[in-house]
Amino acid sequence: MSRYLPEPPHRHGTPSSTAILIVNLGTPDEASAPALRRYLKEFLSDPRVVEIPKVIWWLILNGIILNIRPKKSAAKYASVWMKEGSPLRVHTERQAKLLKGLLGERGHHVTVDWAMRYGTRSVPEMLAHLKANGATRILLVPMYPQYAASTTATVVDEACRWLLQLRNQPEMRFVRNFHDDEGYLAALEKSVRQHWQTAGPLGPDDRLLISFHGLPKRSLDLGDPYFCECHKTGRLLAERLQLKPEQYRLCFQSRFGKAEWLQPYTAPTLHALGKEGTKRLDVICPGFTADCLETLEEIAQEGRDDFIAAGGQAYHYIPALNEDATWIAALANLVERQLGGWDTRQPFDPRQLEIGAREAFKHGART
Repeated sequence: MSRYLPEPPHRHGTPSSTAILIVNLGTPDEASAPALRRYLKEFLSDPRVVEIPKVIWWLILNGIILNIRPKKSAAKYASVWMKEGSPLRVHTERQAKLLKGLLGERGHHVTVDWAMRYGTRSVPEMLAHLKANGATRILLVPMYPQYAASTTATVVDEACRWLLQLRNQPEMRFVRNFHDDEGYLAALEKSVRQHWQTAGPLGPDDRLLISFHGLPKRSLDLGDPYFCECHKTGRLLAERLQLKPEQYRLCFQSRFGKAEWLQPYTAPTLHALGKEGTKRLDVICPGFTADCLETLEEIAQEGRDDFIAAGGQAYHYIPALNEDATWIAALANLVERQLGGWDTRQPFDPRQLEIGAREAFKHGART
């Protein structure tokens, strides 16, 4: 029996074909306790995500967490679930369609698809699908602007595990990060300025809170660049917005367990700002390119309640980039740079322009 997976039929003389796979973290299939249990078991069993001795963590995960957390998490997911499904899944799928349309407008003949690191539409499943459909070159785009071993590296790990099973491997490239990418920062700046056009500029007692997903502090001590890349994104965004140091704060959300995590923590910061007399707080989460549970429930809902309860008066969550036209263009630029040397050009097909415009209109891309 071969140690490798069966190869699809091969035809000599078939031209090289390029595919792009954007990858996000993952989501349960539905907002139910059983679905959350399956999802959390896979997610929290990854040693990249939880760096605790395997035997100890297995007892904690299976004896406590998976018996308590799924029901609570299912209720939170239910509060943000969209008609089409999980917000993260819906926005990621839309981004892939818009990216394909825009790249087509620019003359690229490429396949664009999407996957989730945990849950359904797994990375190996979608890579196998692309290969079976003729892809000989694949660019993986983890949708995490700031690199972390617990996010971007897990995507690379999974892709490499898939490659180890192949006799005839496709050529592969990976996007490592884009925390200081000009287009990404321009899209963030635009989203904040659009919000200010509606809500008005920040007053003397108003603040912008820039919140990133947290990680254990130990990751920084061991050499993970995530903390530094988050701070660079925050600093560059504040500079583009011409904010004074006292007008914004940077913090880290989603702390879990008793160990020390990257600080300052978001929840205590919200409480402190309310107590200090901050009248209006605008909150943006640049580490998320698509809205999900952590932004829509933890920040937009729980964060607002915490701030108002502490004495704040007005609270605004600024949505993730999602299908914003400036962001999709920045993503296309990022992809084009990574495609250097791979001939993906084709004669312009006006139907691609129609596809891109139709997808943008259908999904409400902001222009």
